[in-house]
Amino acid sequence: MTQMKAAVFVEPGRIVLEDKPIPDIGPADALIRITTTTICGTDVHILKGEYPVAPGLTIGHEPVGVIEKLGSEVKGYREGQRVIAGAITPDGTSYASLDGFHSQCGCGAPHGWKTMGGWRFGNTIDGCQAEYVRVPDAMANLAPIPDDLTDEQVLMCPDIMSTGFSGAESGRIRIGDTVAIFAQGPIGLCATAGARLQGATRIIVVDTVPERLQTARRLGADTVVDFKKDDPVETIRALTDGRGVDVAIEALGTQATFESALSVLRPGGTLSSLGVYSQDLKIPLGAFSAGLGDNRIVTTLCPGGKERMRRLLNVVASGRVDLAPLVTHHFKLDDIEAAYDLFSHQRDGVLKIAITP
Repeated sequence: MTQMKAAVFVEPGRIVLEDKPIPDIGPADALIRITTTTICGTDVHILKGEYPVAPGLTIGHEPVGVIEKLGSEVKGYREGQRVIAGAITPDGTSYASLDGFHSQCGCGAPHGWKTMGGWRFGNTIDGCQAEYVRVPDAMANLAPIPDDLTDEQVLMCPDIMSTGFSGAESGRIRIGDTVAIFAQGPIGLCATAGARLQGATRIIVVDTVPERLQTARRLGADTVVDFKKDDPVETIRALTDGRGVDVAIEALGTQATFESALSVLRPGGTLSSLGVYSQDLKIPLGAFSAGLGDNRIVTTLCPGGKERMRRLLNVVASGRVDLAPLVTHHFKLDDIEAAYDLFSHQRDGVLKIAITP
């Protein structure tokens, strides 16, 4: 067999299933046969033309699968082994990676400037909404899946679990902190779980979809705010007796949620931004305290690499967080165009879709 099925970006508004050659691999690469993958909100930005990628590119950056073939230089793995790779695939040699910013591996000299650094799957190389995917720099990126974990249990690790948890980590949440999380989509829900693991003792979440608010409670939220019923800024200020929150996490990527997150911070608090923004942001004077509030604004790109994946797999295996219920729908790869239609229009209570070739 030399051909495979793959979801390909054609033009804004069109991602279609096509036949493509199975990828060739180099000495440091691995060919993975995909067993489960999913659709991300970033893929929807690509579909809408809000984030540019080359026509003909296979989309997707959340692979779970089995090693089909190993490059000649890859050691420590075997064909037939179940593995995941992060959405971010650093090679570990760039200035950014050697400075500890593995997600930015690929930005700057000696590699030249590239938007989004180490995000290669479905961005600068073919991604994993396909029957097979080439994983570059396999020894830096492949993490073995424990035998007792299912595909769906680990499906969140490559991107949304890593991203959501990083929102809590970048916010430097401490034991006893009060945290507000704006938007409880998949990444926001993972940020809620991450905030709890980091030691936050009061977690306030903002959304309006009942199922998402219920899931947020199961993952650690103490208080839920429906923004269609109550003004979230006024409500959070009242809940904190006017003090504000220690950390606010923005997990949607809109001007309104960014402003709200900034507005509920206590003096010296941190806004941890996870949203992918499709327009210029403005920082409002009042919410920014005219620049005198000692606040931090920090952004985070999903951490990747095999060590990050190993740690997240350990969290799943421990049972401290169960993200499998975030998978609300199942589609075959043959029906991925219908899956995109459902996910992009957020119908039927969809959170994440498991896609199996």
